[in-house]
This record gives sequence, C-alpha cells and structure tokens, in this order.
Amino acid sequence: MDRLSVVGLLLAFFAVVGGHMLEGGALAALYNLPALLIVVIGTVAAVMIQTPWHQFKRSFVMLKWIIWPPKLEIEERITTMTRWSHIARSDGFLVLENELEAENDPVVRESLMLLIDGTDQEHIRQTLETRIFFKRDELGHSAKVFEAMGGYSPTLGILGAVLGLIQSMQYLDQPEALGGGIATAFVATIYGVGFANLLYLPIHHKLRNIVFQQALYYEMVLEGVLLINVGENPMVMKRRLDAYRVNYGT
Repeated sequence: MDRLSVVGLLLAFFAVVGGHMLEGGALAALYNLPALLIVVIGTVAAVMIQTPWHQFKRSFVMLKWIIWPPKLEIEERITTMTRWSHIARSDGFLVLENELEAENDPVVRESLMLLIDGTDQEHIRQTLETRIFFKRDELGHSAKVFEAMGGYSPTLGILGAVLGLIQSMQYLDQPEALGGGIATAFVATIYGVGFANLLYLPIHHKLRNIVFQQALYYEMVLEGVLLINVGENPMVMKRRLDAYRVNYGT
C-alpha cells in the first residue's frame, strides 16, 4: 500500500473541509447534488468523447495503483538475472528453459526466450525496446485520461456556476429560493477546481511516475539480457544493474 497517497488524500479532504468549518461554515453546505452531477458526470462525459474505449477502461483499472501500485521486485530481479548469467556461462542458454515456468511477466518471458533461442544482440535490443516503448505508450495514454479530467473539471465548475446563477435569477422575488441557486453556483466552482487540483491532476502525475518506473524496470531487464547474451561476468553485470536501484529508493 502507498501510504503517502492515502495520507495525501486525507490531508486534501481535511484541508478543504477543515478550513471551511474553521471559518464557521456548515459541513452540509459543501454538499450539493446538482453541482456534483454537473461537474463529475460532465467531466467524465467530456473525457469519454475524446478517449478510445480501451484507454478509458484501462485508466480506471490503473486507478487502484494510487493506493496499491504494481510491485516491482528490483532486488529479486537483479538476483534472478545474476543467476541466469551464471547458468548461461556454465551450461549454455538452452538450460535457461527451466527458468521459464517461474516467469509470469510477458516482457521478461520474451526476453528469456530470446536468450534461449540464441538471438543476436541487435535483434534482442530492437525487439525488447519496441515492446517497452509500446507498453509505456499504452499505459501513458491511459494515465493522461486523468490529466484531461483535470483540464475539464474547472470549466465544468464554471458551467455549473452559470447554470446555478441562471436558476437563481428566476427567483429574484423569492429570497428563500434564491439561495439555492446561488449555493449551486458557488459549490459547483469548488467541486470543479477542487477535484481538478486535489484529485485528477495528482492522480495523473502519480500514474505517470509509476509508468516511468515500470519502463525503467524493463530497461534494466533489457540491459541484463544483453549482458548475459555477450557472456559478461555475472558480478560485473550485477554491479551494472545495481545502478537502477537508486530510482526505486532501495
């Protein structure tokens, strides 16, 4: 679990709600269903119009990464690849077939199969670089769905405010009804700006960082495979791969 994200979400909530209540505002004043529908549903609708279905669907599958990011076992992978190097140097690449059953990651499996097949260095590089590029591009476009939501949300907040003011103009001679329209106007603006800056844009940046870390992980796998393929000393290879640990805080 990413505790930093959990704490950040809680602080964002308490910053807005706590600040409002410290100024003497009532908690109920921040809830307005019409404003919520205009901002949230309108924002989602705008993103649905511009986004292909597979990217839109994947973006919400990736949303859980904010709290439960995919676990990249950097230490374990370096250890595993060091073992592959020892096996390849002592027994040859074909023996690495025994390692395939333990690998579920499709990119890692493909890299191992390229070694087993005796593929030349340049072909391995091109194949894995292409796979990494498209995987990063695929996930990156899905993460951008939340960046788009962060752009639309404030505008939908303004739209909600205008609609609320239009509604309130109809009740200039009815002060008790006038307040409801004005409340919708101001709360819609809060929803639009608040959701954009406290949810959508931070989520986008968090997901983009996770996608970057995944790409870096696979680049490490690529470098390790290339070193194994040329018969590099396992300890030399391990020291090369250890440099990637800095980017994971290990």
